[in-house]
Amino acid sequence: MTTAPTTPNPRPARTAATSPSGGPGRPLRTERRHRGWQVAWWRADRGSVAAEVTLVTPFLIMLLVFVAVVIHRGVDARLRIDDAAHEAARAASIERTPATATTAAQSTAASALSAAGVTCASLSVDTAVGGMRPGGTVSVTVTCAVDFGDALILGVPGQKRLSATAIEPVDTWRSVTVNAAGGGS
Repeated sequence: MTTAPTTPNPRPARTAATSPSGGPGRPLRTERRHRGWQVAWWRADRGSVAAEVTLVTPFLIMLLVFVAVVIHRGVDARLRIDDAAHEAARAASIERTPATATTAAQSTAASALSAAGVTCASLSVDTAVGGMRPGGTVSVTVTCAVDFGDALILGVPGQKRLSATAIEPVDTWRSVTVNAAGGGS
């Protein structure tokens, strides 16, 4: 009994019908692609959130800065009006008569606000002198309509009415006069 020598099957030559990896029976890549996969790839949302955040972030930062500036302007105006009320009350408490106290409070409040850079559309200074007696108090209320016209885009009203009240004591010893002999009268 003779047996025929066996030779291993030779590897098939690479043809157009096989894949580049050389595996037998594997289709080419173009045959594997489906139209649905290509459409799904174009419609995929992977990475779109990062792109959207990158595009929107500068606008959000600008809006945040704009809001901070408007808030700062309002707080600054409130502080300046409060300071002007204190200055006006002190100026009124130094005066001797109610009429001069009222005039001093109005002029001091107006000059303090203009020196601080606060522009009021309407300024009102109400002074309660209470007789200007020693040991009494002087109350000054400063009301100012601050213009926020450039912040209308954020829904801030064009004008905001801000007011501050300050109370100062009238000096207890201010009406005491001293005679030449050194005694009080």
